[in-house]
Amino acid sequence: MIRARLIGTGSYLPSRVVTNEEIARMTGVSPAGIERLTGIRTRRWAADQEASSDLAIEASRRALDVAGCSPSSLDAIILSTTSPDMAFPSTACAVQRGLGCRQVGAFDVSASCSGFLYGLSMAHAMIQSAQVRTCLVIASEVKSRSLDHRDEATTLLFGDGAGAVILQGEEDRSPEWRGILGIKVFADGDYHGLIRVPSGGSRTPLSADTLKAGGHALRMRGASLFRLAIRRVERAVLDTLKEYGVRPEDLKQVVLHQANGRILSQLADRLGVGPDRLASVIERYGNTSSASLPIALDDAVRNGNLSPGDLLLLGSFGGGLTWATSLVRW
Repeated sequence: MIRARLIGTGSYLPSRVVTNEEIARMTGVSPAGIERLTGIRTRRWAADQEASSDLAIEASRRALDVAGCSPSSLDAIILSTTSPDMAFPSTACAVQRGLGCRQVGAFDVSASCSGFLYGLSMAHAMIQSAQVRTCLVIASEVKSRSLDHRDEATTLLFGDGAGAVILQGEEDRSPEWRGILGIKVFADGDYHGLIRVPSGGSRTPLSADTLKAGGHALRMRGASLFRLAIRRVERAVLDTLKEYGVRPEDLKQVVLHQANGRILSQLADRLGVGPDRLASVIERYGNTSSASLPIALDDAVRNGNLSPGDLLLLGSFGGGLTWATSLVRW
């Protein structure tokens, strides 16, 4: 049977560090208040000349280096983003060009902050069906470009960054094979309006009126979104663990979407996971949307928090409403 293994991780954060003091000057919320509300001290914002594809290329190169693969060995590229370089063509094709791996399939996924796990699910299915052997899955976001700096609900939280993994198919007949044990994605469109950029698409096209009204900025009903997401993610995680006969205490690391420090703490408490087993980069990087999970995963790997055979739980939620979980044996 063909199994899909994660053989390399990488991440890239822009060099510009944006402190709570700088955000305080924009929003009027004190630096201490920002940290208390979000758990964030700093975040990174892209330079003027940096786009999502630039961040994605750097993260991908680092993942390829860890995996010991060249760009020419890739069979497909899947990129999650809600901040593409442009409406079309896909940002994945710009990454393909930047890496120099010609004519392999490349496409974007838009599933908000759950996009990385949605992309990983697609890569997993493509490998298991023998369509591809080696797949690059990336999440890259430049959310700072869609912020209204007067809106504290979003400006306090969001940063820019990219994370990537190399997923490869292997024949594995061992009873405790390493790789993705299971992955599931979910959505509930009834909550479509909780987080969105209202204007700029075919429903409300770009116009002078939409620009004046601030319709191209990210808008979020944070309290409603987060309450709902906590319930949905908790249920999905517990169902996944039950399906595979895994107890929370069996997990070596839990890597969740880095939405907000308080949300991470609540989910960890509900799942019975201590801080030593919860990957967290929210304090340094803020909420990088779909890129936050692979960035946190890469951080855990590079800090030596995972060893071969360890069980790893991944979970995310985002606009749509979307959410997803995955259980991995490292």
